[in-house]
Order: sequence, then C-alpha cells, then structure tokens
Amino acid sequence: MLISGSGSNLQALLDACADPAYGAQVVAVGADRKGIAGLDRADAAGVPTFVHKVKDHAERADWDRALTASVAEYKPDLVISAGFLKLVGDDFLTSFGDRYINTHNALLPAFPGIHGPRDALEYGVKVAGATLFFVDGGVDTGPIIGQVVVPVEDDDTEETLTERIKEVERRQLVEWVGRLVRNGWTITGRKVRTK
Repeated sequence: MLISGSGSNLQALLDACADPAYGAQVVAVGADRKGIAGLDRADAAGVPTFVHKVKDHAERADWDRALTASVAEYKPDLVISAGFLKLVGDDFLTSFGDRYINTHNALLPAFPGIHGPRDALEYGVKVAGATLFFVDGGVDTGPIIGQVVVPVEDDDTEETLTERIKEVERRQLVEWVGRLVRNGWTITGRKVRTK
C-alpha cells in the first residue's frame, strides 16, 4: 500500500486481513513522507515500511524508479494507493499499471481531480459517490472496478459530503481488494471483470 497520511484505509484493510477468509494480506506500506500515523499503524501491525520523499531525489524520474524498486521487492498482487498524494511516473505504471488501484471521492468520469465533492456540489448533482479504479497515465481516468453512490442532501457542505463518501469509499476498497485477490481479474479495454 502507498500512503501519505493517517492510514485509515490501511487500518481498514489490516482489520479485514486479520480474517484468513478475506484472502489478502498487506505485505508492505510505502509513504512519501516520514512521521505519519499510517506508518505507525503499519509498524504496530508488523508490516514492513519504506519512505521515498520526492525531494530526496535529483529528478522526479529518479524518485519514481526508487519507489518502483521498493514496491517490486515485495512482489504484490495489487498495489493500493490509499490517500497517496503523489502521481507515479512511467516506470511505476509500466511495472504495476495492471494492478495499481486508487480510490476517488466522486463518480468518475465526472469530477476528476482533487476536489470531487466540491465540484459535485457546485454542479448541483443529486448523487455523488466513490470510484475504485485501476490507475493509468491520466488523472482519474483508468478502468473502473467499482462505484458506490451517496445521495447529496440539500444542506450538504463539502465537508459533510466528503465524510459520507469516505465511509462508503473505505467499505468499497475493503470489499474489492478481497474480491480481486481471491478471484483474480481481467481488464479488457475499459472493462474490469472478476474471474
């Protein structure tokens, strides 16, 4: 897993992995910064961690290669971006693009980018939600794995809508990671299917 913050999605997956029937395990946690709560959660669970800060590398491509090498050491079936605030580069996508997943707090392809709930509210939609997808070279443009709808309330603010989306986003991530690891998947064009 790749994280940048508190690791609440990491904790949800660690909790799910405690049940052998879930079928998945977190093999390592990587971060783009030190001293974050998510790394503490991983340490407490006995999961290996590594940190690669962009500023510690002369070029962004060097950071991408270092991140790619560290992830590859653990031979993951899936690589999960769980609040990871950095865009990976070509080396990473070449190595993991068919198994690198991310969550987004909007119903893609609508409202890509970092302000999904705000943009949804400004547009006046009646439903918002969360999307789980395989990452490609675009911004929130990869093949969609799953989506969950959240009704927009008349008195919603960006904060209240974001919090409701986070709840379903976390459940969706846990459900689909287990399903993908247990059953496998195929990607044909833009369609993702479990086996």
